[in-house]
Amino acid sequence: MRPPPPPLLLLLLGGCGAAAPPADSLSQLPAPQNPKIRLYNAEQLLSWEPVPPGNGTGPVVYHVQFKYTTSQWSDVNNNPEGVNCVKITTTECNFTKTNISKGFPMHFNVSLRVQAELEGRVSAWVTVPWFQHFRNVTIGPPENIWVTPGEGSLIIKLSPPFDIYDSTVAFQYYVHYWEKEKAGIQKVAGPFMTNSIVLSDLKPLTVYCLQVKAQLLWTMLNISRPGHLSSISCYETMADASTKLQQVILIAIGTFLLLSAMAGACLFLVLKYRGLVKYWFQSPPSIPVQIEEYLKDPAQPILDALDKDSSPTEDAWDSVSVVVFPEKEEDVLQTL
Repeated sequence: MRPPPPPLLLLLLGGCGAAAPPADSLSQLPAPQNPKIRLYNAEQLLSWEPVPPGNGTGPVVYHVQFKYTTSQWSDVNNNPEGVNCVKITTTECNFTKTNISKGFPMHFNVSLRVQAELEGRVSAWVTVPWFQHFRNVTIGPPENIWVTPGEGSLIIKLSPPFDIYDSTVAFQYYVHYWEKEKAGIQKVAGPFMTNSIVLSDLKPLTVYCLQVKAQLLWTMLNISRPGHLSSISCYETMADASTKLQQVILIAIGTFLLLSAMAGACLFLVLKYRGLVKYWFQSPPSIPVQIEEYLKDPAQPILDALDKDSSPTEDAWDSVSVVVFPEKEEDVLQTL
């Protein structure tokens, strides 16, 4: 059984898999250099460095073959992967699953090799060490991360880095979060097996920053592949019920104190400037009605207007009595 390949994003080669041609063999092309397979999320891409044409006049073409553990080498020519990499002039062969390409099964052991050809001359085959997608893949951050602030909580919804169709493989998620004002103190929540995550027991009305990462679990072979963290995003939590009640109480107390202070200030000013306030609020002097009518109609005699409006009983008397108090009794007798 083959030993497992190194868990690297890029599997590099230094011309392995084929012996170098003799130095005096002019009929053989140099082999493609540095072939590497890129496994990122669902991407499967083989690339290599171009071979110089030398004295040839035509373009250098390349030929890619593959095989599984128990199969023979086969050309990559649309069957079964849906990709044609026979006699191509480009220096890469993309097996990523699309509407046209089926891609390599992610749980299969796959080996690849590439050869150059120019005007009837061929190079030696250069073989890429076998790989297994679930074993060697590099996991990117989760996709479509949506965060909704709650009452002392953050609700996170996300999509996996890529779709998987194997019951033995699943993603689990971890959330790194911290208060924005305390960036040095981070917490990690997880693992979460669902795409909907709730961070609870957070401080209300506090800004939290977070990052999310996915981890691939292949339970059949007990393999775990940690992923990359997402970019940092920050959100402010909402006030919970107790915080809202505290806010209402504080607002009520603040309003009462403000009104009390304003009333006290007004009373102090009234007492201090009582004379000035009395002057401001007293009624202004007015012109008597008779004078005002005279000013409107100067032809009217003012005395007649005053007599007309005066009450007749004010100057009338029913009788007049004169009371004399004599100083001495003798004067009274004398008067009689």
